[in-house]
Amino acid sequence: MTTKDQTQGRLDDQALIARTLEGELEAFNELITRYQQMAYSVAWRMLHNEGTAADTVQESFLKAFRALPNFQGGNFKSWLMRIVVNSCYDLLRIQQREQTTSLDDSPIEVDYAPHLVDHGEGPEAFAERMELNSYIELGIRSLPADQRTVLILCDVEGYSYEEIATITGFAMGTVKSRISRARAKLRDYLIQNPELLPPTFRP
Repeated sequence: MTTKDQTQGRLDDQALIARTLEGELEAFNELITRYQQMAYSVAWRMLHNEGTAADTVQESFLKAFRALPNFQGGNFKSWLMRIVVNSCYDLLRIQQREQTTSLDDSPIEVDYAPHLVDHGEGPEAFAERMELNSYIELGIRSLPADQRTVLILCDVEGYSYEEIATITGFAMGTVKSRISRARAKLRDYLIQNPELLPPTFRP
């Protein structure tokens, strides 16, 4: 372990990749541990099914492991998330061909983000905020897949425009325009469906 690694307390991604390529599977397991929650969060919001999201993330990590010898360096996280997003796209395309069921038939879970809990707020405020989150999720689900993806990456996961361009393969101008359109469509969805909102948030 280098002095830098000792100072950081853990190996950086490039060191783990190098060890993986040398045959140390534990190094790749460390990469999985490092990024699995992030990958699952994106997959869940794109696919809205816990089991499907988990399977897609597992499949994405297998793809990443097989493709690792061809990794050209750079930002491993963005490279990995591009594999996750592309895997989700592939599945969504299959679902669009095979399914005619309305999205409204699928229940929305409101407890997917326990880190959003504010322990300083009362139970009524918390319940109302979770209700609002569930309807925002409905609005996100109504977006086209490409707009849904960039909105999730930007406004939910906090990626920069540059990172989103790398993950999706879109040009920077495309990323910005799709985020803008997605935000506008989400806003219009909530305005046009005020009955879905908790009473305090209705216009």
